[in-house]
Amino acid sequence: MIALTPAPPYYAVIFTSLRTDVEDGYKDTATLMVELAKTQPGYLGVESARDGVGITVSYWKSLEAIRNWKQQADHIIAQQLGREKWYTQYKTRICLVERDYGFEKE
Repeated sequence: MIALTPAPPYYAVIFTSLRTDVEDGYKDTATLMVELAKTQPGYLGVESARDGVGITVSYWKSLEAIRNWKQQADHIIAQQLGREKWYTQYKTRICLVERDYGFEKE
């Protein structure tokens, strides 16, 4: 599903990852992180896909909201587990969205 974001400007956090073969707890934690992110002030939406490379883009109102999410206690634990068990490599990019546009077939 494509996130319904407000008119720019807003921020995008792009998390790109390569997984290990370890599945233990990954799906449950990923689901929990999305549900928890939705409760955070400044959260706007999320989009995610995985076909070899995983890409998750979350949208936020401000850099402060992003910093607060990064420092959220359960998110910190998930980050640790990701480095220890689930990812061989990842990269996080934070971008200012200045313009967006789209198409939707009716």
